[in-house]
Amino acid sequence: MSGDLYRLALTVLHPGFDGTSAPDWLRRALGEGLGGVVLFARNAASPPLVRQLRAENPGVVVAIDEEGGTVTRLEVAAGSSFPGNRALGVVDDVKLTEQVGRQIGRMLAELDITLDYAPSADVNANPANPVIGVRSFGPDPELVARHTVAFVEGVQGAGVAACAKHFPGHGDTVTDSHLALPTVHASRELLAERDLPPFRAAIGAGVRSIMSGHLLVPALDPSMPATLSRTAMTELLRGELGFDGMLVTDAIEMRAVAAMFTPGEIAVRALGAGVDAICVGLTTEDDLLAMRDAIVAAVREGVLPEERLAEAAARVHALSAWYAGRSELRDQARDDVDEGVGLRAARAALTTTGTGRLSRAPLVVEVNTRFSQAVDPATPTGITAALATLLPDTARVKLEPGGDLPAFDERPVVLVVHDAARHAWVRDTVARALARRPEAIIVDTGIPAPPQDATHITDHAATHAATHGVSRVSAQAAAEWMIR
Repeated sequence: MSGDLYRLALTVLHPGFDGTSAPDWLRRALGEGLGGVVLFARNAASPPLVRQLRAENPGVVVAIDEEGGTVTRLEVAAGSSFPGNRALGVVDDVKLTEQVGRQIGRMLAELDITLDYAPSADVNANPANPVIGVRSFGPDPELVARHTVAFVEGVQGAGVAACAKHFPGHGDTVTDSHLALPTVHASRELLAERDLPPFRAAIGAGVRSIMSGHLLVPALDPSMPATLSRTAMTELLRGELGFDGMLVTDAIEMRAVAAMFTPGEIAVRALGAGVDAICVGLTTEDDLLAMRDAIVAAVREGVLPEERLAEAAARVHALSAWYAGRSELRDQARDDVDEGVGLRAARAALTTTGTGRLSRAPLVVEVNTRFSQAVDPATPTGITAALATLLPDTARVKLEPGGDLPAFDERPVVLVVHDAARHAWVRDTVARALARRPEAIIVDTGIPAPPQDATHITDHAATHAATHGVSRVSAQAAAEWMIR
């Protein structure tokens, strides 16, 4: 029984690792029953790497964050081939969203990846949200629900499991859970009508996995984040909403929960709350064994029922079995290549005002390109690169907070901003730039619907383009429009 217990504990642990090949300790753990592995940009996911993982455990759940838009692990260097959720929500063509989901599924199928930690099913109800923003399909629950379903059907139709996140909804927060514990101040009634419909719809569409959010929702549980709350994970998600697929945590090294407990205690508490898989973004052998041993000890001490651990491991195996049974769908998807769908979506999402256009290479001033902790630091906005492809002498200046505007010369000026509505220094910088160069073109790669105190950006700009997302194709669509 002891060996079985260790194996069950390993089954529910899904770590990330450093390097572009599987370290020896990870391969050993896979051979001993490790149930999942999470890939990041640093791993440079490739067929040989996934084959390495599966050689030790053919049924391992290989997972990755491939949302499209700002959150990509496969296309960090040049930017995503897909514009991201907000852009898809702006277009509001569910068939297009399904096609994008299918192509993302196809990319993952080619790598033999089991699970995509996407889509974000969060309703971005708060314009000041620092971590969701353009990762959400929008602020309207019905719109988010129908596009969540379309994305799930696209990915899973390609034979790859999808994962709706971040339950019970990260959209109405002003804190990034990577940095601290956000609180969602909403009644049960508001949650039911605003935040839960996309998850309910995803469950109805057969989504194979749901990811918990590290969120304090006092209406559900006044003391524990949702990930560690039986009320949220079991009573609400399992009981009321009827979800029976694999429930996975957001990465447990995020400060929202890591500041409260050790990794081992987080794992035990999450499993006790009803979670099935523990996602750990970056792990060492010592970390992994400590979490495994903490789970085993909790079972032996009667803190965690062995039946609960066995149930969690069974759900991990069920997801793996679902994937194993969908090889024909993956084969079909591999032959269904539509490399242009992302650019078509990005072009359709672009919203513009004004008639300004570029006739020669501009100076691009990137006023704010800092994204959230969820976004790989290497991710470019891509506007400068896209313009330089079309106008080779394009130059770039990147401004940090407190930085001075460059000296403007005779070159046209393009100001690139991201979520200007959330940053007073960005709005002030843009206002100063427009005072000197009123004909400057503004490109906002974030959410352009500003609070009242930010309307001067669009009111005073002669030309304004909103991509509604950060991606290679969003940048290309904007660049094409500027030199049309």
